[in-house]
Amino acid sequence: MKYCAGLDIGSRNTKLVIWDDLNRTILFSRFLTTGMTPLESVQILFRMLQEEHGFSAAEIRSVFVTGYGRHLYQPSTKTITEISAHAIGVRYFHPDCRTIIDIGGQDAKIITLDSHGGVNDFVMNDKCAAGTGRFLEMTAMRLHCTCDELADLAAYRDQDISLTTTCVVFAESEIIGLVATGQTAPNIAHAVHTSIARRIHTQMAALAILEPIVFTGGVALNRDIGLCLERELQIPILSPPDPEITAALGAAILASGT
Repeated sequence: MKYCAGLDIGSRNTKLVIWDDLNRTILFSRFLTTGMTPLESVQILFRMLQEEHGFSAAEIRSVFVTGYGRHLYQPSTKTITEISAHAIGVRYFHPDCRTIIDIGGQDAKIITLDSHGGVNDFVMNDKCAAGTGRFLEMTAMRLHCTCDELADLAAYRDQDISLTTTCVVFAESEIIGLVATGQTAPNIAHAVHTSIARRIHTQMAALAILEPIVFTGGVALNRDIGLCLERELQIPILSPPDPEITAALGAAILASGT
């Protein structure tokens, strides 16, 4: 069997990547909301694979699992940390990558790599919602839109404003106040994106940052945050075509070596 699988069971979404070991390419990639029953999401993803390509999980040679829920999967399945999985997955798209900014639903990670793609160091914010997807979810709720619409909304701003706090609890109160005083939704959305970029910049100060820098995670789908990061860091930021699957891809590629 030439196919291997990588699962990333995250706090918000569960991702599945099927790696074609013979051709060294991605055969299949999908993600679903994790929900209250992560393993049900995994089963649905494998059913989608079978419907699309005609083979089941039983026909896959090897499976590696990463993410917050990696220990929920079959006990015999091998696991890999998210840090290592991201390092492998990102370099499939960007072989020269030296720094990864990964922003997901619950945490933000900065990972530095050596010239061979190995992990040099990393810092992770998983205690505070500032600088994570949860901040965007709260913002979208207050602006009566979806997270996917925030980037388009920010493009219509006519004024650059700043939030006075990076704490999500206090920022929510500040956003409510801004709405009440007539501040526009586009201006508020961009202010939140800028706040996230500044939070990431502060987080990066703990590491020796090298270029190229690659932006991954579901939040990387928000192009305005990528632009805010470039302005904040004064460094070009790259992003893979499917930034939300890099950890699952890394797990799948590692599985192919077993």
